[in-house]
Amino acid sequence: MPSRQAIKAQAKASFAHQRGTGILLFFVFALLACVCGVIPFLGLILVPVLSVGLVLGSLRLYRGEHTEVSHLFAKFGDDFGRCLGGVLWALLFTFLWSLLFWVPGIVKSYAYRMTPYILAECPHVRPTDAIKLSMRMTKGYKGALFVNDLSFIGWYLLSALTLDILGLVYVFPYYGTTQAGYYLALRDQALRDGVIHPQELA
Repeated sequence: MPSRQAIKAQAKASFAHQRGTGILLFFVFALLACVCGVIPFLGLILVPVLSVGLVLGSLRLYRGEHTEVSHLFAKFGDDFGRCLGGVLWALLFTFLWSLLFWVPGIVKSYAYRMTPYILAECPHVRPTDAIKLSMRMTKGYKGALFVNDLSFIGWYLLSALTLDILGLVYVFPYYGTTQAGYYLALRDQALRDGVIHPQELA
C-alpha cells in the first residue's frame, strides 16, 4: 500500500490540476449543506446523498479524470435510496457505538469511513454490504487513517484563523482528495490480499 506521504502528494498534484473545479465542488457542497441545515429533516435526506456525490467527484479528482460540480447530484436518481440508506446506516451504527463511550464510536467511524466511496463506485452493492466491505477494507488500517487525520490538524487551525476561507480554497479539497486516495489504496490492497473479491464490488 502506498505511504501516507505518497497519497498526499498525489492528492495535492491532482487537486492542483483541477483546482478551480475542486474548490467549486467543495464550496457548493458546503453551501448546500448549510442551506439544508436550516430544515433538519431536509438535511437528513439530502446531505447524505450529496456526500456520496462529493466523494464521487473526489475520486475523479484524485484519478485525474475530468470532474464537474454536477457530480454532486449524480446519485439524485434511481440510486438515491440506496445511497441514503447506506450513509444513514453507517451514521446510526457510529452513534450507537458512541453510546458505549467515545472511543468505540471513533474506532467504528474509521471502520465505516469507506462506505460512501463504495456506494459511489459500486452501484449494485447494497447499503449494509457497503458498510461490511468498508469494515473489511479498513481492518488493520484504522490507525493509518487516524494518523492521516492528525496530519491535517495544522491546516485546520490555519483555516480557522482565516474564518475557513483557507479551508474552502485549499484545505477541504486537499483533504477530501487525500481521503479518496486512501479509499483507492485500501480497496486495491484488500483485493490483492483476498480480503474482498472483485465480484463484491460489481
